[in-house]
Amino acid sequence: MDAGFWRGRRVFLTGHTGFKGSWLALWLQRLGAEVSGFALAPETDPALFDLARVGAGMASTLGDVRDPGALAGAMAQARPEVVLHLAAQALVRRSYQDPVATYATNVMGTVHLLEAVRQTPEVRAVVVVTTDKCYENKEWIWGYREDEPLGGHDPYSSSKGAAELVTSAYRRSFFPPDQHGRHQVAIASARAGNVIGGGDWAADRLVPDFLRAMDAGSELVLRNPDAVRPWQHVLEPLSGYLELAEALHRRGPAFAEAWNFGPWDADARPVRWIAERLTTLWGPDAGYRIEPAQGAHEAGLLKLDISKARTRLGWQPRWGLGRALEAIMEWHRALRAGADPRETTWRQIAAFEADAVS
Repeated sequence: MDAGFWRGRRVFLTGHTGFKGSWLALWLQRLGAEVSGFALAPETDPALFDLARVGAGMASTLGDVRDPGALAGAMAQARPEVVLHLAAQALVRRSYQDPVATYATNVMGTVHLLEAVRQTPEVRAVVVVTTDKCYENKEWIWGYREDEPLGGHDPYSSSKGAAELVTSAYRRSFFPPDQHGRHQVAIASARAGNVIGGGDWAADRLVPDFLRAMDAGSELVLRNPDAVRPWQHVLEPLSGYLELAEALHRRGPAFAEAWNFGPWDADARPVRWIAERLTTLWGPDAGYRIEPAQGAHEAGLLKLDISKARTRLGWQPRWGLGRALEAIMEWHRALRAGADPRETTWRQIAAFEADAVS
């Protein structure tokens, strides 16, 4: 990643008030980009966006991607060259509770985003972020490649599969790579694994659930202890999004397609493994118990093949899962000790950048 590319670059970031979006907004600010964000108010209390004063270093607009006029107006005002679309309803269990809102946000929100791009002549590169769960999961032992069939058992997963189809259709219909010289817009999608990191307080996520339980002096409850996921620190896929956006801006058509950004295969681990490592890192007061999930289906095995990103983008994971879990505990302990979350987050970004050089 070229820090010089981002200095002074106008970037439009949706979902900047969320967990991933806050980390990305802070990283872009650190790189010197002119960041404009569009998102709902933070959903959690506390929220990284508030604690780290993310909005202080950018133009922050509260709005809903389900409102096409508001989204297009915000993008027109920002006049971005790079668009990073992270806004989403990102929880599987919530998608069962409110499937309509899930589809409206994840599918039509993507439509509205790409329509706004059509109306904004300054845009050159667009990264639409979806998920590893966009694949038709057959519970097999090897990682999914970018050309595998899309699908999804639950509303969330299928909505992200649909967002991929929307992105592909807009790319082929309105921004075809073989006519890049005419429209000058390159659009790609990015599929990441299970993202973890400091500052995540979302419901129904393993690491936030663990930290909440520890702070409350109780035990972590595991629903699906044997479910295998491609775990990765939040900075891993974010680095992929930034490298992909650079490639789209500089070489357009060659990178206007779908990309996986997952961990090394060895870091696709069962939920129980993560729980055991977290309890060890926390200390003797930590513990967990198993209460098997009832009702809603969740995938038991899911992996990503990252060969394409490694070979063509030169991207690869920097922190193994063990280092990622240590970083989370460091972040949380710093918060408990009264450290500034903005400085803590920037310090971890700097450490991640340094590891790429060493």
